[in-house]
Amino acid sequence: MKIIIINGPNLNLLGKRETEIYGHKSFEEYFKELQMLFPEVEMELFQSNHDGILIDKIQEVGFTYDGIILNAAAYTHTSVAIGDAVAAIEKPVIEVHISNIYAREEFRHKSYISPHVKAVICGFGLDSYRLAIQGLIDLQK
Repeated sequence: MKIIIINGPNLNLLGKRETEIYGHKSFEEYFKELQMLFPEVEMELFQSNHDGILIDKIQEVGFTYDGIILNAAAYTHTSVAIGDAVAAIEKPVIEVHISNIYAREEFRHKSYISPHVKAVICGFGLDSYRLAIQGLIDLQK
């Protein structure tokens, strides 16, 4: 099984920014833990602060990989284009958020991506990604 985790803007600063919301661990550290937890899964990590680059990556892998875990971060609430890219591909996408977006500011309650994904996981901290990987594995059964 081959999956990719695609992270959007500012997630490259995990462990440094708003640690009271996002924690103290960098995503690179956590990604190594995920690889150890799921040795049977070929995992790739991609991050960009630019929505067009995220769209390019979704289109590039959305017909060949077994699944995508997408945390579009702030673009979740603003980018119709990323939602359209997810709708255009064949492989399952799980939308992930580290925080509970519904317990935060009102503008975060709207997702342009959710209508096009297999599932949404939010509020479990970085563990949201582990749950998403397990979900993709279960979809393959």
